Amino acid sequence: MGDLSHTDDSGASRMVDVSGKEVTLRTASATGRISMSADALAAIKENRVAKGNVLEVARVAGILAAKKTADLIPMCHPLPIESIKVDFSDEEDGFRCNAEAVVTGKTGVEMEAITAVTIALVTIYDMVKAVDKRMVISDIHLVKKTGGKSGEFTF
Repeated sequence: MGDLSHTDDSGASRMVDVSGKEVTLRTASATGRISMSADALAAIKENRVAKGNVLEVARVAGILAAKKTADLIPMCHPLPIESIKVDFSDEEDGFRCNAEAVVTGKTGVEMEAITAVTIALVTIYDMVKAVDKRMVISDIHLVKKTGGKSGEFTF
C-alpha cells in the first residue's frame, strides 16, 4: 500500500508531505452544469426567485466553498488561495458553471476549483427547488491544471 500517496506502508491514512516540494504558481479550472425546467430557468433569468438573485448567491457560495475545501475534504492541504472566479453561462436547459482557482504554493488547487463548481450548482438547486425538484447536476470535472511537478493537464 506504500504506492498510494495518502496511505503509509501499513495502510494508515495520512496527509501527503509537501514540505520538500517547490513553491510554484498553480492554476485549476473546473466545470459542471445544471439542467432544469423551462419554468425554473425563466424564474432565474427574470430574477423571480423568492430567495434572491440565484446566480449571484451561487457565485458567492462557490467562492466560499473553494476557501473551505480543506475543511470539507480530509486529505486536502489548506491553501492561501490568491484568486477564485466563479462564472455562469446559459445553456438551452440550464446553466454551466466554470471556476478558476489560483495559488502560489506547494500543492495544486484542483480540488478548490471542483468544490467551487459543485457548491455553486448545489446552491442553485437549493434556491430553485420550490419551482423544480427534478433539476439535474452533472458533468462536474477538472478542465485544466497548471504548475507543479506533474505540469499541465487539459481534459
